[in-house]
Amino acid sequence: MLDFIAKIPIAEFIEWLTDQITDTFSFLFNPIKNQFGDFMEWVADSLSAIPPIIVIIIVAALAFWVSGKKFGLAAFSIVGLWLIYNQGFWEELMFTLTLVIISSVLSVIIGVPFGILMSKSKTAENIITPILDFMQTMPAFVYLIPAVAFFSIGMVPGVFASLIFATPPTVRFTNLGIRQVSKELVEASEAFGSTGSQKLFKVELPMAKSTIMAGINQTVMLSLSMVVIASMIGAPGLGREVLSALQRAQVGTGFVAGIGIVILAIIIDRFTQNLNTKNAN
Repeated sequence: MLDFIAKIPIAEFIEWLTDQITDTFSFLFNPIKNQFGDFMEWVADSLSAIPPIIVIIIVAALAFWVSGKKFGLAAFSIVGLWLIYNQGFWEELMFTLTLVIISSVLSVIIGVPFGILMSKSKTAENIITPILDFMQTMPAFVYLIPAVAFFSIGMVPGVFASLIFATPPTVRFTNLGIRQVSKELVEASEAFGSTGSQKLFKVELPMAKSTIMAGINQTVMLSLSMVVIASMIGAPGLGREVLSALQRAQVGTGFVAGIGIVILAIIIDRFTQNLNTKNAN
């Protein structure tokens, strides 16, 4: 019935646009791929060079501190990290941790300012919200396509894809947290002659810290999930071990690598949650 309507060449347009962006900004993409890639490998190699026992002790001490001097998280961190080391996946864990940390930090650096912008401007909120909806509803695998087109394969496209996928929660929660700050407090700060920056950094952001930290927690967890998916485009780490085991039908190896991801996810999640609770108190 609708065959008389010509097919809209959306796929062809996207391919043409991707080619144009790749060619036009190759002067930018190539240095990022090379220099940033070398930096991430250096970070991962540096973490791997630290004796595992030292890393485990440091993580356990931090876990003991952020949990309010309770032994539960510290004990879990010791047992979990030791198990990953015992199974021979320590180096892969360090690569995964590097990707998660870098992608999460970049997501927060980008997300918080955009969240502040949304909270201050209704126009910006109306423009950015549909973009965030698109970023969150698009299947994660789709982000691997432009990542490979722009940066080839490896760690850099993995971070790029994670950045797109994991940034929205920080943006949304920053916007929400600032908008929920009591208007009486804001008006009181204005009455005392606070400038816009003073009001933001001394009233709104401190009061919204708990909500923003909840968004950062979600961003970190999404970064971890995307880093695992990014193994499909050559990102090293525990995700690549899971993918390799899947391709070779090695159920045991895949299960152990998956357990390593779960352990890391639980530790990171509990760290950020306890840190948020500690700051709230």
